[in-house]
Amino acid sequence: MAAGSSAVWAAHHHACSDGGRFHHPSPSHSHHRPRRVLLPPLPARRGGASLARQPRARLAAAAPAVAVRTASEEAVYEVVMRQAALVEPAGATAAPHRRRTRRQQPRWAEEKEEEEGVVGWGLLGDAYDRCGEVCAEYAKTFYLGTQLMTPERRKAVWAIYVWCRRTDELVDGPNASYITPTALDRWEKRLEDLFEGRPYDMYDAALSDTVSKFPVDIQPFKDMIEGMRLDLWKSRYRTFDELYLYCYYVAGTVGLMTVPVMGIAPDSKASTESVYNAALALGIANQLTNILRDVGEDARRGRIYLPLDELAQAGLTEEDIFRGKVTDKWRRFMKGQIQRARLFFDEAEKGVAHLDSASRWPVLASLWLYRQILDAIEANDYNNFTKRAYVGKAKKLLSLPVAYARAAVAS
Repeated sequence: MAAGSSAVWAAHHHACSDGGRFHHPSPSHSHHRPRRVLLPPLPARRGGASLARQPRARLAAAAPAVAVRTASEEAVYEVVMRQAALVEPAGATAAPHRRRTRRQQPRWAEEKEEEEGVVGWGLLGDAYDRCGEVCAEYAKTFYLGTQLMTPERRKAVWAIYVWCRRTDELVDGPNASYITPTALDRWEKRLEDLFEGRPYDMYDAALSDTVSKFPVDIQPFKDMIEGMRLDLWKSRYRTFDELYLYCYYVAGTVGLMTVPVMGIAPDSKASTESVYNAALALGIANQLTNILRDVGEDARRGRIYLPLDELAQAGLTEEDIFRGKVTDKWRRFMKGQIQRARLFFDEAEKGVAHLDSASRWPVLASLWLYRQILDAIEANDYNNFTKRAYVGKAKKLLSLPVAYARAAVAS
């Protein structure tokens, strides 16, 4: 996952069709919501309990710790277990997450030497190359890091990134105002087809090949589309539990998609469940950071992606958000929200050593760079109404070698 989202393409060649070109998100359409970051997540050292609940239990601004998962956490946990089951057969013992079954190659790939392809896009390698070009254009830092991965993993991450970007632009791109629930239904059917080895275009072909090689479940992809459906009608979130589920849909899902591709360190003792639980942490942290950075921009479009009950507890109202005035109440509220996001980042960073050594640098560099946006919000005196928090180029460049050194010695 890397720093941004989005493009428009073809939902059954009508509402989602754009000739395969990629565009910057439009700031003017009616369905705008916080930009997503498409970065690969990290496994953590701990296992078992829901990762989402642990940071919240230590945060005063969040709901009190509970002995059972919330409804949203339970829904996400079921997806985690389904994904883990793909690589952890019943009765398995040591290092089950490294025992992956290889699915049958899609029939279009088997026939590609006899035919150029159903739409004439050339060889499969060309499809992956195009995915790499998109990643290089929109996620430069992460793309640089992928060069350290094995060729198979590198190409697979590119293919997943491009699908996530295309999906995101359905509701956050130039044609977003024309997107309907029916168009998203068609996009989901197209997803099912590519998982069955029936790709619609070259980008689909790359992902179809990827899911035939790695134990990737379709549910996180479907859940991301569900997040797009939410963006068509929902502009308020009553509690953090509601917001957490939204963050899972639009960002945490990327973790479940990419963990099988990023790979686990051969000497890792982490359980499969703990790896996939922890994979959610970075996606949640990134999306919470997006939300905090974009408060003013979203408010100008009538949207609030903050827990309304926590706003009320802080003595704030929706009107306070729309007025956009920085007060002591707002500063106190923002400090709590930033602390929560940092706790998710902390949980994610703990797991970097469990990644395959070649996958650590792009993940760690992306995590560090995105976490610095929170520092920038503080430097702006919590004015995320009229000031844009960003990380300067010099800071980015300084972070890369430090992240590389840390990744190299992670153990």
